[in-house]
Amino acid sequence: MALMLVKFDMKKRVKLAQTVWFMYWFAVMAGVLVFSMGLFFKIELRKRSELMDNNESHFLPNLLILMGLLACGINGFGGKVCYDSLDPSKFVKWKPMLKGFLLVCVGFNGLLLATAVLCFLMRIPLQFTLAEGLKNSMKFYKDTDTPGRCYMKRTLDLMQMEFRCCGNKNYRDWFEIQWVSNRYLDFSAKEVKDRIGSNVDGQYLMDGVPFSCCNPSSPRPCIQLQMTNNSAYYSYDHYTEELNVWKHGCRDSMVSYYGGLMNTIGLLVVLVTILEVGVTIGLQYIDSSLSTLANPEDPESESEGWILEKTVKETFTDIMDKMKSMGKGTKVEEGGEAAVATVS
Repeated sequence: MALMLVKFDMKKRVKLAQTVWFMYWFAVMAGVLVFSMGLFFKIELRKRSELMDNNESHFLPNLLILMGLLACGINGFGGKVCYDSLDPSKFVKWKPMLKGFLLVCVGFNGLLLATAVLCFLMRIPLQFTLAEGLKNSMKFYKDTDTPGRCYMKRTLDLMQMEFRCCGNKNYRDWFEIQWVSNRYLDFSAKEVKDRIGSNVDGQYLMDGVPFSCCNPSSPRPCIQLQMTNNSAYYSYDHYTEELNVWKHGCRDSMVSYYGGLMNTIGLLVVLVTILEVGVTIGLQYIDSSLSTLANPEDPESESEGWILEKTVKETFTDIMDKMKSMGKGTKVEEGGEAAVATVS
């Protein structure tokens, strides 16, 4: 027995074709939206690509762009088929390729769903990518005179101001690296000599952060240097004082931003997938209802439409049988070729 069998007359078939045609062109617009979101996501990642450890993070936006383009093409073709189904003389040319097209639609729907799942899962690898990328980028903050790295200071400063964050995990990450270039250090000064001499790697480390870590909302002038020296400032205790620099790290802020963006895109792709499944089912009903006309020569005669000609179990069994027969056929051909080779 057919799955979800529905009886159609001429009026119902016309109404179905018009509805599915409208849904297809709505799906084309949804494809444009997926493409646009993928392009926007790619631009957002490219803005801060130097802060990421690898280029694998661009896989998802590239996939979204591809799926958006495929959606436009597939749905445009499906809309044309639905439009021509209103005229039997025009629809007949699409009939031979319709089964294959429906299989392509099913496969495309599966890819769309997989893309949505990837959107929700990419937050985890992005977190590791940003952690390593930010750690390496902070080491190059001071290299303003080095070709290829001279932009890193500006990039990190803009990021910390935009995301209201400081460091990788927190502001103390700046205490562990030299972020002031040797060009601006007086090596004849005792303080500089002592700091460099006390460090195994010969780096000028200090308990301070770049200006971009300062919180402009703080009523007190920004304390960004000698942050752990209570005697350096009047009425100051770094253990109890509410620091006027951003406390949380940039990794968590960026993961939260990009993670929210990916969740929104993932939800959008899920909705597009539901729409795609709907138009695929609608096209299947159109195909089956036009194939079962009681009188093929009379377009106004009644017919039946279905999603599957048999039940799900029977359909699955048929597919497995066909796959087994194809496998046996391949083995027979290989055996025949081996026998011919032996004789020769």
